[in-house]
Parts: sequence; C-alpha cells; structure tokens
Amino acid sequence: MKMELIQPFINAADAVLSQGLESPVTIENLSMEQEAYRRKGVAATIALTGEIEGRVIFDLAPESAARIASRFAGSELPESDALVRETVCELANQVIGNAVSSLNDQGFRFRVHPPELHTSADGPRSTEDTEALVLSFDTSSGTVFVNIALRYQPDLASAASAGGTPSLAG
Repeated sequence: MKMELIQPFINAADAVLSQGLESPVTIENLSMEQEAYRRKGVAATIALTGEIEGRVIFDLAPESAARIASRFAGSELPESDALVRETVCELANQVIGNAVSSLNDQGFRFRVHPPELHTSADGPRSTEDTEALVLSFDTSSGTVFVNIALRYQPDLASAASAGGTPSLAG
C-alpha cells in the first residue's frame, strides 16, 4: 500500500476529530492486517473505485459514538439514537472529503461512494494485493478506529491517459 494514498486519510481524520471535538487527538495502535475486519460498534464504510480502489471504515464503540454524536449535536444522545449512526456517517464524510481534496490535488482520479452503515460483525477481508492499515484515534470522547484498505491501479491511470477508459472524477 502506498503511503501517499493513506496519509491524506490520517491527516484528515486527525484534523476533523480535533477540530470537531475541540480537543487534542493522538494516533495509536498502528498495524497492517490481512484478516477480515471485525466491527467494534457503530461503523461506516466508504468505498472508492478508479485509480484508487478500496474502502475506508470508521468504527466507534457504541459509548464513544454516543459521546461524539452528543458533542456534535450539542445535547446528550442515547446510544440507540439514529442520530448517533448518522453522525458516524457524517464524520466519515467529512474525513473522506478532506482526504479526497488532497488526493485530487495530487492528480489521482477515482470515485467516492456514499457512506454506508457497516452492520455485519465481520467486514471485508484484505486481499494479497491490498493490506489494511488499522489505526485508532484516541479522543476526549472515546476511540475512533479507522481501517484503510486501498490500492493504486496504475493500469487504469495509463489507460485513461491513453484515451482507453474515461477518467473518473473524484
């Protein structure tokens, strides 16, 4: 996995979380995994297709999701509130939006799909050509787990530049 593909997601998550929660954020437990992803609580998955292909999962324990959603909403929310799940998807949207801007500025062409709630216990398994970077962001409201599994497909990039395939806008 190319670091230039994943660093914008790490930077964006750090910025969105620290600004949104108005407190410092620390990155912890960085690892590479090929096993299937196991959901920890309330999770949103965003898929990317094109020159950059894969997915990013944002996952929060139910208590952390409720605390973070409450901070964003400005009032206390129970873990079962639908707004908690919507906040996790919106948080994923904000992070992805910031990361996409950076990747587009670097010339990558890809499509970002809307976030979907990740409800199954196990997520997609990484493949031999796509490892997942797993890390956690420790915030004042709880831990946010991020699982990034992306690959760069240079054959799509060269086909697009040769006029073989239409370019995908980010």
